[in-house]
Amino acid sequence: MLLTRSPLIPGLLALLVALSLASLVIGPAPISIPMALKALVSYQGAASIVVRELRLPRTLLALLIGWISGLAGAGLQGLLRNPLADTAVFGAPQAAAFGAVLVIYSGLVGTLSWALPFAAIAGALLSIALVVAVAGRSATIVVLVLAGLAVGSLAGAGTSLAISLSPNPFAVTEIVFWLLGSFEDRSMVHVMLASPFILLATLLILPAASGLRALALGEETARSLGINVALLRGRIVAGAAIGTGAAVAVAGSIGFIGLVAPHLVRPFLGYDPARTLVPAGLAGAALLLAADCAVRLIPSGAEVKVGVLTALLGVPFFLWVIARRKAELVEAPA
Repeated sequence: MLLTRSPLIPGLLALLVALSLASLVIGPAPISIPMALKALVSYQGAASIVVRELRLPRTLLALLIGWISGLAGAGLQGLLRNPLADTAVFGAPQAAAFGAVLVIYSGLVGTLSWALPFAAIAGALLSIALVVAVAGRSATIVVLVLAGLAVGSLAGAGTSLAISLSPNPFAVTEIVFWLLGSFEDRSMVHVMLASPFILLATLLILPAASGLRALALGEETARSLGINVALLRGRIVAGAAIGTGAAVAVAGSIGFIGLVAPHLVRPFLGYDPARTLVPAGLAGAALLLAADCAVRLIPSGAEVKVGVLTALLGVPFFLWVIARRKAELVEAPA
């Protein structure tokens, strides 16, 4: 079953409600919870403008992007049976950002065009496919990290080249946004732009739960149980790429949520990849929403980008996971 009878999911849902309320009231202009709720359902002057047009869109985007990041991370970790599998490790956010930057830099589309998520999705899909093809299905952590580093570095270099060659300072500002990741100045238009693709990614990954459970026993066992491994792999890779591309298209590059979220919930679920999917998605939503609330509380002249905060938290966690599996890192071929 996708869901579990443990209190984990109800607890995560309660946490999401609390964080959503906090997201609606935290900001330069503090608003009480009762006033924020009133502003959502009736016109309350300036409070309604702040809540509906500024804070509600970024709350919804944090929930959506955190959900699909955690879900995709859990799906990829189950698919590759590797605790370091994540779209960020695969260089997908950087590649998606490069795809988005490329079409904006070329002047083909604007930042609110439907072509933007398609370009970002193409970049993310290409990066994940490259890493999976280079590293292989039974890759060690070293091979996986090195392949992802190479792809992410290549995409980052392409983005840096676009910055270097850009004659327009406003274009450079937009490109930097895609590199850092933020929910600042997002609107309901961005929510509507990302939602269909995130829904599609969810519908691709969630039904693969039973296949992931069988795959945990090995590919041959999974095939003997009637699982189409190639189709399963295609669904999860496509879902992860579509979700990542949609997220990057509207919020820039925000990494490591998909790496951290599955690790947080896995000890409560018996390390079953099928049961990890939904809790990891909810945990990812909670993590990203908490990070977005935190950046609004950090005293600074300009708002700290949420992608910077998630990287500051995610990289040490990433190193900790590697340190726990250092025996595999030093494994040498016979």
